[in-house]
Amino acid sequence: MKTITEILESQRKYFRSGATLPVKGRIEALKKLYTTVKKYETEIAAALKADLGKSAYESYMCETGMALSEIGYMIKHARRFAKPRKVRTPLAQFSSKSYRLPTPYGNVLIMSPWNYPFLLTIDPLANAIAAGNTAIVKPSAYSPATTALIVKIVAECFSPEYVAVVTGGRKENADLLEQKFDFVFFTGSQSVGKEVLRHTAERLTPVVLELGGKSPCIVDRTAKLSLAAKRIVFGKYLNCGQTCVAPDYILCERSVKDELIKELVLQIKKQYGEKPLENPDYGRIVNAKHFERVCGLIDPEKTAYGGGVDATTLQIEPTVLDNVTWEDAVMQEEIFGPVLPVLTFERFDEIYGVLADKQKPLALYLFSGDKAHIRGVTRRCSYGGGCINDTVIHLATSEMGFGGVGESGMGAYHGKTGFDAFSHMKSIVDKKTWIDLPMRYQPYKSSFFSKLLHFFLR
Repeated sequence: MKTITEILESQRKYFRSGATLPVKGRIEALKKLYTTVKKYETEIAAALKADLGKSAYESYMCETGMALSEIGYMIKHARRFAKPRKVRTPLAQFSSKSYRLPTPYGNVLIMSPWNYPFLLTIDPLANAIAAGNTAIVKPSAYSPATTALIVKIVAECFSPEYVAVVTGGRKENADLLEQKFDFVFFTGSQSVGKEVLRHTAERLTPVVLELGGKSPCIVDRTAKLSLAAKRIVFGKYLNCGQTCVAPDYILCERSVKDELIKELVLQIKKQYGEKPLENPDYGRIVNAKHFERVCGLIDPEKTAYGGGVDATTLQIEPTVLDNVTWEDAVMQEEIFGPVLPVLTFERFDEIYGVLADKQKPLALYLFSGDKAHIRGVTRRCSYGGGCINDTVIHLATSEMGFGGVGESGMGAYHGKTGFDAFSHMKSIVDKKTWIDLPMRYQPYKSSFFSKLLHFFLR
C-alpha cells in the first residue's frame, strides 16, 4: 500500500503530464462519477443509515440526490466555465486583447466531515475535477460505512494518480497537512479549521474553509407563525440537528414567543410523531462523545418540549428550550444536535447590536413580512448566507456559491463558484506586434508623449 507521500508524488507527475487539462476528459470523468453514484444509490443509503441512522428518503434528498445534481451541473457547464473570459483592454495598451484564463491549481486535498459524509465529499470533488485538478480525498473516521463506500466508488471511477482516498483518523489528517498541496478544501469545525489554516499558512497554500457557528433564526411579530414553525422544525431537526447551517437558536419577538413555541411543538409532533425515538425515519447522534455533549446542553428546568434520550441508540428527542439566556451553556457553543433554544427581544432594532457582538454565523434566517426588517437584516448583518421565511434551502442550488464569513469560514463553492474556487485565474494580455506605441520608453523628453500619457491615464 502506498504512503501518502507516494500517492501525492504520483499525482504530481500525473498533473504535470497535462492529462487533466483537456476539458473533454474532465467531463468524461464526471460522467463516470455520476453513473457510479447512481449505481450505488441503495448502498449509499445503507451506509448513511449505518453511520447516522438516516432514512433512505432523507439520504437521497440531502446527500445522494444533491451530489448527483452538482455533478450533473458541472457536466453541463464545465466547458463554458473553462473558457477564457474576455475583459476590456485600456486604450493605453492598444493594440491588444485581455482575458482571464481559469487554470487548475494542481494537486488538491479535500477533507470532509461526518455529518453529511457523502455529499460533502463528492460535491467539492466534482468541482475539483471539473476545474482540472487531481485530488486526495480524506473522509471522516466518524462515518466508517460511508467512507468505505467512497473508497469503493472512487477506485471504480479513477486511477489513484488522478483521485485517491486516504482513510484513518487524526494521525492521517496530521500527515496530510504536513504535505505540500497546491490547494486545500476543508469542511468541519472551527477548531480543526484553525489547524488547517495554520498548516497551510506555513506553505502559503490557498485554502477554502467551510466551518460553522451559531446560526440565528429571527422571528418577528409579522411572521406567519404556523408556516415559520413548520420550516424551522424541518431545518433544525434534519439529520438530528447535525447540520452546519441548521438554525442554532431562535431570536423571537417577545409578543409572539408563546404562540411560536406552541406551533413548534405542534410541528414536531406532526413531522416526527408523538414518540420521535420510535420513528424509523428519525436518525441518531453520530457517536457517544457527541451524544453526551448534546445531552449536557439540555436544561430540564427550561425544557418546553422533548428532552427524552436513549443512550443505547444515541437518540435525543427534538427538544425546545424556553426562557434561555445568553449565559446558558447551550448558548456558549454550536449545538449541532436536536436542541432548539428560544430567546427573545423587545424591539427589532435590538438584534443588530446583539448579533454584532457575536461571531459571524454560517447562516442566518429571518421570518418576517416586514420589508424594512428584511432589508435591514440582509444588508446590516454579516453572515455566510441564508433564507427569508425558510431555512437551509439556500445551499441546495448550484447557481449560488455557499460559504462562510469570518469565524464561519472563508471562500465558497457550488456550481461556477466551486469551479472558480478550485481554479487560479490567470490575467493575460495578448499584445499585437503590428504596432508599438513609443510613449512608454525612455528617454522621457517628448512633451507630445507626455500629453498622450495624460490623455490615456486619467
